[in-house]
Amino acid sequence: MADRILFIGWGAPVRGREERGLDVFNEAVGFYGRCQQEGRIERLEVRLLEPHGGGLAGYMELHGSSAQLATLRDDEEYRRLLIDAGQIVEELGVVEGFANEGIAREMELYRESLSRIPQTAG
Repeated sequence: MADRILFIGWGAPVRGREERGLDVFNEAVGFYGRCQQEGRIERLEVRLLEPHGGGLAGYMELHGSSAQLATLRDDEEYRRLLIDAGQIVEELGVVEGFANEGIAREMELYRESLSRIPQTAG
């Protein structure tokens, strides 16, 4: 089971580049879908958000192991898609994160850190 994620979020399309934006979106979904079929990632989730006054318009979550996602990030097609996306959407961001068993490991590291810090009443 995947214990890591890549969160790829984006804001509004750049005015005048909306059609190219649709092309890049479809290319990305196709590429990540193939990666899932080939076992290069475990799962792809795509979300589009309603307008809400914030900068985030949608995101993709790529689920896999640390090794799977590191390998993907070195893939030339992945890099090209991010470069293309950066030209056609505002606020493109990629963030590594944790899921499933990865959350438990991170929380244990956090608990260990807390145990080394003197606690004071607020």
